[in-house]
Amino acid sequence: MTRPSADDLRRRLSEATAAIRGRSELAPEVAIILGTGLGALAAEIDLQTAIPYEEIPHFPLSTVESHTGRLLLGTLAGRRVVAMQGRFHCYEGYNLQELTLPVRAMRLLGAETLVVSNACGGMNPLWQPGDLMVLDDHLNLLGGSPLIGPNLDELGPRFPDMSEPYDRELIRLAEDAALELGIPLRRGVYAAVSGPNLETRAEYRMLRFLGADVIGMSTIPETIVARHMGMRVLGISIITDACLPDALQPAEIQQIIRTAAGAEPKLTALVKAVLERM
Repeated sequence: MTRPSADDLRRRLSEATAAIRGRSELAPEVAIILGTGLGALAAEIDLQTAIPYEEIPHFPLSTVESHTGRLLLGTLAGRRVVAMQGRFHCYEGYNLQELTLPVRAMRLLGAETLVVSNACGGMNPLWQPGDLMVLDDHLNLLGGSPLIGPNLDELGPRFPDMSEPYDRELIRLAEDAALELGIPLRRGVYAAVSGPNLETRAEYRMLRFLGADVIGMSTIPETIVARHMGMRVLGISIITDACLPDALQPAEIQQIIRTAAGAEPKLTALVKAVLERM
């Protein structure tokens, strides 16, 4: 797929944000991305407007089970929010610029903080399916960056710093909130690969050797674009299956979705508590 020129990207963003503003005057403070099996958090939002992705120019369409495909605007825990109920992935055929355009649009709407969630496989042998993990760092193994191509200086610098991809203050707020709520919260490194196939035993061993605690197929492109545009980022994963090479069992997507849904009440409570403390 051809990467858009600077003028084309500028036009796409302008048309997308204009379409959203035409449906809602809400200026969000926080953007939220709801991943696999996590869309029910949307029910907690005091909804002002819900816009199907197909009604927003240049938004990709969600093709994955459990990803509803709507942009939600309203309030949550006293904060004005814009939430993606369903996200996009490289394995659906989108390039990194296409799948991160909604993050840029949410920033241009006013959001200064991104809360991104995902379902992932756990490689740390001390952790269990259903555990939550706050992202402390990541490994980008997708084979590219959404920043490749022309840089729009009005969006961010050509060479953005990534020494702190996930905001330390937001991590502290999440850990404090989890402690008060009695929710165990792990802290670790997320690795992203393109998928859609899952990994071999040898690949899990390699990823663990590289320092990854969990593995997924999303989140990092959105984080890179958010940091490029000066947003603070909080990432939270639900560990949905154990990826231990010496005890590896075949993964079933329905079980992964059930595990994510079972842990969602903890994630919902945690996100609301963080927003209240911001």
